[in-house]
Amino acid sequence: MPNKSTVFLAVVFVVQACALFAAQNPAQDTSGRPVDATVSTQTAKANTPTLQERYPRYQLLSGDTMDLVFEFSPEFNQTVTVEPDGFISLRGIGDVHVSSQTLPQLITTLQTAYSKILADPAISVTLKDFEKPYFIANGQVARPGKFELHGEMTVTEGVALAGGFTEKSKHSNVVLFRRVSSQWMEARVLNVKKMLNDKNLSEDFLLRPGDMIFVPQNTISKIARYIPTAGVNTYIAPGTF
Repeated sequence: MPNKSTVFLAVVFVVQACALFAAQNPAQDTSGRPVDATVSTQTAKANTPTLQERYPRYQLLSGDTMDLVFEFSPEFNQTVTVEPDGFISLRGIGDVHVSSQTLPQLITTLQTAYSKILADPAISVTLKDFEKPYFIANGQVARPGKFELHGEMTVTEGVALAGGFTEKSKHSNVVLFRRVSSQWMEARVLNVKKMLNDKNLSEDFLLRPGDMIFVPQNTISKIARYIPTAGVNTYIAPGTF
């Protein structure tokens, strides 16, 4: 009967042999090609909608203007504008790219840049001119376009602001497009006709900045709830509905 040492060495040998076999023979798909687990995981994540944070911070856009105030170095106080290429020109520093940054991120960027010439710079930022909250109404409404979003506004109120439905509109299939990440948009089909006929606006969603209301001309058969951002054009292209 083999002793314990012999059994232990045998188990270690088997484990090492299995590990060597796995390293030399990567997993394969049905076509016989090796499968990269990292790539597969990344692909799965890319195809899954990722929701935005509940209260997203404003991100700087081209044309935004802001005041920079240096608490202990007022000689560097300045007003800057985000250029079309996303840069701002800083006094004593030069050009720094800030497009798409939130204000906390911008302050960190400024402090890092000015730490080269100032000791522990204390900087505050005040937005003066920036992109106002808006929504877009498109399709069969009287006045398609981009509208400022003032306070709480619902889909039906947004349609009314855009001049209301036209004679060609299919207001039983109004689509609300909402961005949920940089690559995905959520699409909801609303039966506004039924809501108004039933005098029940419980499903009349509140609009959020960046939402798009689309009123089609013909019936929409089916629409996926989540679609890639690039695919939105497929739904709103002329002749689609």
